Amino acid sequence: MSLSLTVTGLTKHFRGLRALEDVSFTVPAGKIVALIGPNGAGKTTCFNLIAGVFPPDTGRVHLAKRDVTGLRPDQLCTAGVGRTFQIVKPFAGLSVLENVLVGALHRERRVAAAREKAAEMLALLGLDPQAHRLAGSLTLPDRKRLEVAKALATQPKILLLDEVMAGLRPTETDAMVATLIGLNRSTGITILLIEHVMRAVMALAEQVIVLDQGRKLAEGTPEQVTQDPRVIETYLGHDLPEGAGA
Repeated sequence: MSLSLTVTGLTKHFRGLRALEDVSFTVPAGKIVALIGPNGAGKTTCFNLIAGVFPPDTGRVHLAKRDVTGLRPDQLCTAGVGRTFQIVKPFAGLSVLENVLVGALHRERRVAAAREKAAEMLALLGLDPQAHRLAGSLTLPDRKRLEVAKALATQPKILLLDEVMAGLRPTETDAMVATLIGLNRSTGITILLIEHVMRAVMALAEQVIVLDQGRKLAEGTPEQVTQDPRVIETYLGHDLPEGAGA
């Protein structure tokens, strides 16, 4: 089962800084949507408002027909929101399996059931051979996959992915893209991702939302957005990043 996400008029200021201003968009249930834009555009702030890190100054967040504006992160996790973080910080002194087990225990009350769910997520992300390694010893690509596994272990209906492809090689990016497409097709999970790697955006997203200086600049299919003169001028430049058309 998946959930739709609708944000309406989201606004957030930090003292004199306008981080987000009157941003509205919808992520249909079961779809993959990308949120892109320059550094400082407000993308992670938008994620934080959706995931309950802090409340918006104004605006609303709806999961399907339920208003979840201002709920705490744990309440939103229970409501079906899973998320990753741009800077990955696993529990370095725990094993890879134990890291994912922590997430699984949010829904599974029995440790044995949670361990089984954690092992399932590790297999899905190709991390099962490293299940008993300390998480602090993982390479960056594996830490990125572990971050996704931890989020998936909470059994979300919508997944917020914050730059899970950043720092990966093209082959590693392609592997993550294939995993996310397979996950979406097999479970129907809704995915909203922040991403700078246009190779991944073009391969994954059915819809793209572009933010700039806290405001929504454009919205459309990947092809429409990458041909929009405003997006080219403020973000993409006159030549698309390598792999954008792949």
